[in-house]
Amino acid sequence: MSRKTVYAIFILILIFYTNKTAFAQKTDTIVHINGNVLTGDLRKLAYGVITWKMDGMGTISMQEVKVNTIKSKKQFEIKMKDGSIYFGSMDTSGIARKVNILTEGGKQLLDINEIVEIYPIRGNFWMRTSGNFSLGLNYSKGSDITTLAFSGDLKYRKKRTYFDFNWDNNNTIQKDTISSSNINTTLSWQRLLKNKWSTAMAIGASQNTEMGTKLRLQLNVTGIRDISYNIWNRFYAGAGLTLLHEKPYDDSGVTEDLAGLIQVAWKVYKYILPQVWVDANINFVPYLTNPGRYRVVINLNPKVSVFTTNFKIGFASYYNFDNQPPSDISSTNDYGINLQVTYTFH
Repeated sequence: MSRKTVYAIFILILIFYTNKTAFAQKTDTIVHINGNVLTGDLRKLAYGVITWKMDGMGTISMQEVKVNTIKSKKQFEIKMKDGSIYFGSMDTSGIARKVNILTEGGKQLLDINEIVEIYPIRGNFWMRTSGNFSLGLNYSKGSDITTLAFSGDLKYRKKRTYFDFNWDNNNTIQKDTISSSNINTTLSWQRLLKNKWSTAMAIGASQNTEMGTKLRLQLNVTGIRDISYNIWNRFYAGAGLTLLHEKPYDDSGVTEDLAGLIQVAWKVYKYILPQVWVDANINFVPYLTNPGRYRVVINLNPKVSVFTTNFKIGFASYYNFDNQPPSDISSTNDYGINLQVTYTFH
C-alpha cells in the first residue's frame, strides 16, 4: 500500500470521526417553556443550571425552571430531591415540566422540578472528568510580603461513584524566603446510597508551619447525609473516624491518633446574573486517643462569574484552630484570605 493511500485512508477516518463527533453533539433536545426547541449536547444539570453545548454558540447555561422537557438517547445518571437515583435515557412526555426516563425496568415519569442532578454516563475518560484551577496572589510593598495561593479540584464520575482529588497550597514569601505555608492535599472516594445517604473514604496530607505541623497524614471514613438539596443549594453533614499520623517541626516526636470527624458543608448557587457560587465547610476533629485535644477547620470560598461561567473571580479564606498544637512554641490558630481567579472545565 502506497504512502498516499495510507494518508487518504487516515484523512477519511479523521473526517468520519469528526463528523460523527459533531453529529453526536446534536442528538439532545431541550424544549423551552416558550416552545422553542434547542438541539445540542447536554453536558450536565447541577444546582438549577443546565450546561448545554450548541454548534456556533459554544457552551451556554440555562436555568432549569426554563425547561419544559428533555429528549436524549444517551444514558444519564439522574438524582432526585428525595435521594432516589435513576439510570437511563430521556424522552418527552407531552406534559408541561415532565420528562420520561427510559430505564431497563420500563418508563418513569418525573417532575423536572424534583431533579437536582443530571450527569451523562460517558465511556470517555476525559468526558467523565471535571474540575477547576485557581490562582491567587497578594503583595504588599511596605512589608515586602507576597502571598501566593494555588488550588485545584479534579472529579471523575462513574455510576453512583465519583473520585475527587483536590489540593490547596498557600505560601507566604518574604524577601525571597518562604516564611510560612499551609498545604492540603486530599484524594477521596464517594459512593451514593439510598435515601440521601452517601459513604466516603479519603486519604490526605497536610503541612502548616504556623501551627508547627511538618507533616500530617490522615485516613477518613465517613457517612454523609443530604439535609437540603435543590436547584439553588446543597447542605449536608457527615460523621466518621480518622486515623492520624503527625510529625512536628521540633523534636517532640511523631504521634499517631484515632479521632472523630464531624463535617458540615453548604454549597450555594445563584443563576441570575451575575452568577454567584459559595462553598463553605466546617470540620470538627475531637481526638479519641488524646482526650481533651480537638481541631477546627473552616473554609469559605465565594466566587462570581466573569464574562463566562468558565471564569470566576472571588476569594478563598481559611481558619485553623488546634487547642493543643504539637509544639509548645507553635500557634494555636492560623488563618488567611486570598483573591483568586478560577477556571472551570466540564
